[in-house]
Parts: sequence; C-alpha cells; structure tokens
Amino acid sequence: MDSLFGDDFDEPGPPRTPFDTPALPVRELREHPLAPADHAAWPATLAPIRQVLRDGLELGPITVLTGDNGAGKSTLVEALAGAFGLNPEGGGTGAMHATRRTESPLVEHLQLVRGAGAPRSGFFLRAETMHSLFTYYEEIGVGGMMHERSHGESFLALVEERSRIRGLWLLDEPESALSLSGCLALLALLQGIADAGSQIVLSTHSPVLAALPDADLYELGEWGLRRAGYDDLDLVRTWRSFLEAPERFLRHPG
Repeated sequence: MDSLFGDDFDEPGPPRTPFDTPALPVRELREHPLAPADHAAWPATLAPIRQVLRDGLELGPITVLTGDNGAGKSTLVEALAGAFGLNPEGGGTGAMHATRRTESPLVEHLQLVRGAGAPRSGFFLRAETMHSLFTYYEEIGVGGMMHERSHGESFLALVEERSRIRGLWLLDEPESALSLSGCLALLALLQGIADAGSQIVLSTHSPVLAALPDADLYELGEWGLRRAGYDDLDLVRTWRSFLEAPERFLRHPG
C-alpha cells in the first residue's frame, strides 16, 4: 500500500566504507509534505500519532513500543508496514492475502526516510491476523499444516523459518500467541534476526519482549511518545508490583 504521493525517499549520505554500520531500511517516519493529515481527525487525535506527524520519529536498529490498549501502538506499526510495502494483515513483501480491511488512513500521510542501499524486503507479524496468515501460507504450500499445531508453536516456527529474511521486521503484540517460555524463545529468535542485520520494530505488552537487548524503548500514552529506560516503563513497574503482591490487585467478595 503506497501513500498518495509516493511512500518514501532515499536520503543520501556520505560515502560508506566497508566498516560502516549497514544502512537501516527505515531511518525515520515523517508526515508526508504533499499529503498532510487532518490533525483533528482520528488517528491524529491520538497524542503519539500526532507527535510523530508533527516531529517525526527516528528509528534505530531495534525499537520497542509499549503502552496501554488504544494508545496507538498497533496503528503506528500497521501504518509503517503499509508505507514500507508490506501487507497490513501480515506476511512478507509479496503476501497477497486479505480478509476485511480495517487499516487506518495514517499510511496515506506517512513518508519514510530510508537508508541508502538498505534492503527493501521485510516481514510483518500481527497477533490479530495470524489465523488468516496461517491459512494463506497453507493454501500456497508454505510452512506445512500450520493449523495442526498450537498457535504458539506455529508462530515460532514461522518466525524461525522466515528468519533468513533481511530487512525490516515488524511485530505487533506477538505475545498474544505465546506462553512465557514462548516469549523467551521469540526473544532469542529476534536477537538472532537483529544480529544478522535486520531492523526490528516491535509493539508489546510483555515485559519479557520489552527486554530485547539494545532496543530503544518508547512509551505511548496521553502525553504522546517518550523514551524510557526498561525499569521506568509503566509496563515493567506494574508487572513487578503485581508479582510482589497479587492480592493488592484482586477484589475479594464480602
């Protein structure tokens, strides 16, 4: 899915040497100068989205987005996927499956700044459309009979099988399919994908996945979008508080 006036451009930089860090598939998200969004209409009414449109968002090799439901994490990741040319329902660059269109119009107003010479391939995994993605891959003969395994097993097998893809990896709340041990397994797979040179953008409610090494952590909320250390994330502090004394969070009758 492309923006109205072209989704991106390659920003020139100084000549690279063999010792330079590989160029990132996406260096920055910006509001498209030729297709500005209506900041009084959803999703620009969400403070984090409005902030990205107003100020842009630079992306490093690994970016993790956290925040409550409705903060704008999935909206941002989905729009990034569409602007990059990935199927908004998940899969690789050439995935063609579709069920019901629910994407926000944000993709039409984004411009991507890409690293010169960076890969243009990628992969997008989102929890809410995994069933349809598994069905699509079974229909085209990829990955075996994915529905015959548990959701989590199929999810991890798909990530492992696709880990050879070099480029932009987007994951939207992947913990929905996974147990704690599954999250730890995914963490190891993602670290290997990042070490092999891919860029990762991940939205999550999981303190396990938020611990992805060397990630830039962002917290989304009514304040907008802000950088945070791991121990300062509301997500981490709330989970720690619950595990220390679950009874404080539970209501008992009578």
